Amino acid sequence: MDFVLKEEHGFSYIDEGEGEVLLLLHGLMGALSNWEEVVEEFRPKYRVILPMLPIYDMPLITTGVKSLSKFIHKFIKFKQLSNITVLGNSLGGHVALIYVLAHPENIKAMVLTGSSGLYENAFGGSFPRRESIDFVRERVQYTFYDPAVATDELVNDVYKLINDRHSVVRLLAMAKSAIRHNMKADLHKMNLPVSLIWGRDDKITPPDVAVEFSELLPNAELHWIDKCGHAPMMEHPKEFNRLLTGFLEKLKV
Repeated sequence: MDFVLKEEHGFSYIDEGEGEVLLLLHGLMGALSNWEEVVEEFRPKYRVILPMLPIYDMPLITTGVKSLSKFIHKFIKFKQLSNITVLGNSLGGHVALIYVLAHPENIKAMVLTGSSGLYENAFGGSFPRRESIDFVRERVQYTFYDPAVATDELVNDVYKLINDRHSVVRLLAMAKSAIRHNMKADLHKMNLPVSLIWGRDDKITPPDVAVEFSELLPNAELHWIDKCGHAPMMEHPKEFNRLLTGFLEKLKV
């Protein structure tokens, strides 16, 4: 990416543009680059902020979705942000949900795409063949409808991650924390506008998960992207940005 990564006060983040805040949260094995085309599209009209979630930097005993939500709270206070539209993919959506439940006063609206929080069919409890690059490639391709989106660079990044003991134990702890922290009983409390932008072919958080979110959240709208897996903003960025624009325009009315 061509964006400047800022490092201050223990936070690493991208902060581009001016205006109302769009706060973007990446997933468990995601990176800031996952949101690249969203930043490019919206920074002329919005202030787009992407904090790097410290998934692999926490003490193992505190590694979990609630700790990430507390981290986001500290970041928002540090940056003195308000009237935020928060966007979360996968684990990032789960963190957004927990944050909104605790601090609804700071959030104007929410966008969830392939969010965990109800159900996810991820790697499971281990990586039985993590030393095999072909196994890793197969699992990364599983994330997308089009396997070509799983570039060599992306596969190599995941391969390095799950073959580093420090990182993989935290990754598994975080995944288990997400499964334990089911949000079903809390969703009815969230009255803010929510847009669900979902891949019709998402195998990790399948379409029925999106339908359940839309039924349980009081003020949600559901949009599908065809031939699309778990990360619509990566696989179909133009369509994702079109749907996001429509939602943001409605918020101005």
